[in-house]
Amino acid sequence: MTKFTPKVSIITIVFNNARDIEFTIKSVISQSYSNVEYIIVDGASTDGTLAIIDRYTAHIDTLISEKDEGIYDAMNKGLAVATGDYVLFLNSGDELYAADTLERVFSAEIDADIYYGETRLVDEERYEIGDRRHKAPRNFNWRSFKYGMNVCHQAIYIKRSLTAPYDRTYQLSADIDWIIRASKKAQKIVNVHAYVAKYLVGGMSQKRHKQSLRERYQIFKKYYGAIPNLINHGIIALRLISHRIKHGKTRD
Repeated sequence: MTKFTPKVSIITIVFNNARDIEFTIKSVISQSYSNVEYIIVDGASTDGTLAIIDRYTAHIDTLISEKDEGIYDAMNKGLAVATGDYVLFLNSGDELYAADTLERVFSAEIDADIYYGETRLVDEERYEIGDRRHKAPRNFNWRSFKYGMNVCHQAIYIKRSLTAPYDRTYQLSADIDWIIRASKKAQKIVNVHAYVAKYLVGGMSQKRHKQSLRERYQIFKKYYGAIPNLINHGIIALRLISHRIKHGKTRD
């Protein structure tokens, strides 16, 4: 059987993150899978980030460094120049889980519209601190987010032909809307049943948590309906309370 080796565009967004960018770059360029297009979109960093990126120019296919109008503007720039069969957003500080991650993803099954897997959380010292509170579902479709974002953005590979620009109406949660829109078009979605990403805890959506939650509520209302969304959020609240009782804190 012919080995399935589609071209994957990995897009990294970064702004003034000299502390973490190298971890992300190294996780991409160390992959055993070779058919990778690596795109970095930098928001005109001034803290030494660009000097670190410059060390790896031989491994970077496209570097855009200019001021942007926010993270989703930057992500749209990366998406606009991507030429791969699939796209993955792996932002600064996040990592592919292991050196064979891409091989594992694309050997799971041939020619899926979407591949997805599980995510481990890491802290600023790069220690793994556990799994996300929302586990990736065994089966995933566009309705799967009704109880929360249970597939991490860094752990989902989508056929580029199914994607569209991020809706910049949302400042913090446009990634949820983007994945749902793509998932509605997908016919074949494959769970690779493996950890595929490391997610650095923190980030803008956690720092501006209330705004993020409001945006998520509006997105879910748009796709799932007002009354079902109210019921679903009641279930989300009960699950969060149960999680806090069991673990003493929450993880997204």
